Amino acid sequence: MEKINNIPVLTLRKGKEDSLNRFHLWVFSGALTRMPDVEKEGIEEGDLVAVAASDGHVVGLGHFQIGSIAVRMLTFDSEEMIDKAFYMKRLSEAFAVRKALGLPNENTNAFRLVHGEGDFLSGLVVDVYGPTAVVQAHSPGMHFARKIIAECLIELPGTAIKNVYYKSETTLPYKAQLDARNDYMVGSYCGDTALENGLCFRVDWLKGQKTGFFVDQRDNRALLRYYSKGRSVLNMFCYTGGFSVYALSGGAREVVSVDSSAKAISLTDANVELNFPNDSRHRSEATDAFKYLDAMESGAHDLIILDPPAFAKHRSALRNALQGYRRLNARAFEKIAPGGILFTFSCSQAVTREQFRLAVFSAAAQSRRKVRILHQLTQPADHPVSIYHPESEYLKGLVLYVE
Repeated sequence: MEKINNIPVLTLRKGKEDSLNRFHLWVFSGALTRMPDVEKEGIEEGDLVAVAASDGHVVGLGHFQIGSIAVRMLTFDSEEMIDKAFYMKRLSEAFAVRKALGLPNENTNAFRLVHGEGDFLSGLVVDVYGPTAVVQAHSPGMHFARKIIAECLIELPGTAIKNVYYKSETTLPYKAQLDARNDYMVGSYCGDTALENGLCFRVDWLKGQKTGFFVDQRDNRALLRYYSKGRSVLNMFCYTGGFSVYALSGGAREVVSVDSSAKAISLTDANVELNFPNDSRHRSEATDAFKYLDAMESGAHDLIILDPPAFAKHRSALRNALQGYRRLNARAFEKIAPGGILFTFSCSQAVTREQFRLAVFSAAAQSRRKVRILHQLTQPADHPVSIYHPESEYLKGLVLYVE
């Protein structure tokens, strides 16, 4: 295998460099003249590789992996060194964006510091909860760089990060057989309570989903607080109860939290108690969302939140996912009180904004109720979307007024 400066070179088919010339960060296996033989050619998943156009000139450097995405690009400067200084520079640039957004601040110490391709660090996610940074690698390359990344996070000027927890057991490609273990790389446990818009939340980064808390709904939760005054709120798929706590803080008349997981309900109850001790306005129920909606009395709630887990993690599941969104939203349209407000979301990256909106439209038409779009929602600004890599946009949401 050809090498440049001891770095293996992968060559693109003719014309396939066009997307990289537009700074897209993924090289698909089909764009290569051939996939290297990892057993015979001494190349392993996570290795740094150079990507060359068909005429031989090097387009950039990235992490190699086996699968449909063969290379995750790191730089389009073939002379740039991928070392600690590189990661410190990228992390510093990412933190500069968050500082421009006013994060963290006295009311919020939970935010996303690195959003993968949106921060030009494909395969890496870093969420910060006060003094603790939770790191998730979604690629073998970032897994192997985890120690350098942890060092940089601790040394990053202007942050309060003292602990780095690595949480990648479920996010790395299982075929890579990397035997990743969730554990502290730096520091240790020093509390699990985070602050968001003046509200407190216990974050379970040890055993919880994702990094322990869905910071991507922060702005949408704040909008919900605005609409909650005097309403009867139903929070479906509540997980840790973020929307429920915001609804209570907004003056909701009552809040019902529903999740199929008893553990999620326990987390929700704990977060409600943390902010509103002994508040009789809240109750929770561990049950299936569809069963709850089917059994629910029509008109019982005039504000409903539908924030389900990803129905389609891959394109192969897209058709079933869209059917799921139609079915779920149809139930909500049938049951919500007249003059009600529906917050409905999709976090499935495989589902486009247009496909989700069409699924909700179909559900609304099925209900034969008049429905108006009040807001079209997305992820917050600390989950930036690279203009060159639109795939880093994943969260879609609508706020609907139902007559």
